[in-house]
Amino acid sequence: MAGFSRFLGVLRLFTPDTPAWTVPAIAEAIGVPASTVYRTVRDLVAGGFLEQAAEASYRLGPAFIEFDRSLRLTDPLVVAGRPVLHDVVMQAHVPCVAMLARFYNGSVMCVADEAAADTPFRSSYERGRPMPLTRGSTSKVILAHLPTRQFNKLIENHAGLDGTADALRAELADIRKRGFCSTASEIDPGLAGISAPVILKDAGLVASLSIVAHDAGIDEGQRRRLILLVVSAASLLAEDLRHRYEATAKATQKVA
Repeated sequence: MAGFSRFLGVLRLFTPDTPAWTVPAIAEAIGVPASTVYRTVRDLVAGGFLEQAAEASYRLGPAFIEFDRSLRLTDPLVVAGRPVLHDVVMQAHVPCVAMLARFYNGSVMCVADEAAADTPFRSSYERGRPMPLTRGSTSKVILAHLPTRQFNKLIENHAGLDGTADALRAELADIRKRGFCSTASEIDPGLAGISAPVILKDAGLVASLSIVAHDAGIDEGQRRRLILLVVSAASLLAEDLRHRYEATAKATQKVA
């Protein structure tokens, strides 16, 4: 393990379940000599990516907070999507959470969300938390719109799909045809999700806009209305992102 891969390997050890690590424990986990880990940790501390914690251990440092702020202010999906999420929540007229998620490193990750003021529940989708790729409307609508080669590779390498891959392919084909996905209790018991794709092929963006509500709290008429709301909002967001991408590309060409 060398260079950037070693830095990344060290940082990925720090999770909510294991937030603090000692140098010897890191060395054992990644299979690198402790002397090498000491140098790596020293550099990460100098950059603010790690900081000292109790009992000769280390935890994630404040640099991530700085970068998170930069992402919130510059990520086109987040910047363009936040007002859309607000509008969706205001127009839903049911207790709900609206969210944006995108494909990331073989999983799906929420990048922004907004909850109605009277929402009595919390969704398991949280900003920055990788979620399962094959469960829930938020993930399935993304999986259904991945490029064919990438999709096939993910399905082939995904554990736990023995005997169900064909059924999943058929379900995803139906999602692509309908243009949305609706599921219930696949992630959180009692919660229903309605999702539509947000695709920007030129930028390689495969994302989704979703609304989550109590399954028992919405009747069929409300469900149809929410589907129309989500599909329309996702389409408008994708169009906005396309215009932003084209404007940025033109500006870059002028500078060049």
